[in-house]
Formats: sequence, C-alpha cells, structure tokens
Amino acid sequence: MARSRRRRPDRSRADESFDRLLAGWKRTETRRGHEWTVQPLSAARAVKEYTCPGCGRTIPPATAHLVVWRADGVMGDAADLAARRHWHTHCWTIA
Repeated sequence: MARSRRRRPDRSRADESFDRLLAGWKRTETRRGHEWTVQPLSAARAVKEYTCPGCGRTIPPATAHLVVWRADGVMGDAADLAARRHWHTHCWTIA
C-alpha cells in the first residue's frame, strides 16, 4: 500500500497558534470616564519583567497578565500605544 506524502499538522504548533489567538483578543473597557484598550498576554508570550502600576510589584517573566493603554487619548493612537502599561490581571480588575 502506498504511503501518503502529505504532512500531518504538528499538534504543538496548533496549540501554540490557539494560545496566541486567545492571547491576542483585545477589548475596550471604560474606567473613570476614559476608554481603555485591554489585551491579555499569555504566560508563553510574557518574556520580560514589568512593574505593575496598580501595586508597584514586578510581573515576572512567564506570568500571564494584561497590557492596557488609552483608547481615547488626545495625542493619537501612536502616543497611546507607546504609553501602554502591563498590569497584573487582579490589579486591573480592582482598579
């Protein structure tokens, strides 16, 4: 019987793509009269250490957290994106 020459999809790549898709979902929230863009960052994609503005503690690498920036800033989208901050998920929830 002849063997198929088609390559089977690599399951680890499929799982990574699904995680990347879920981590890339952005949403808009309104807090204190301002609109904010909130984007989850998965533990696999978190490769640097950040300082959470909510509690002042560090967010270690490989820790899932949120990236937040103003969605309604007056300086434009580029300035808002440059001013983004990394928050612990809990800190953003209670802020």
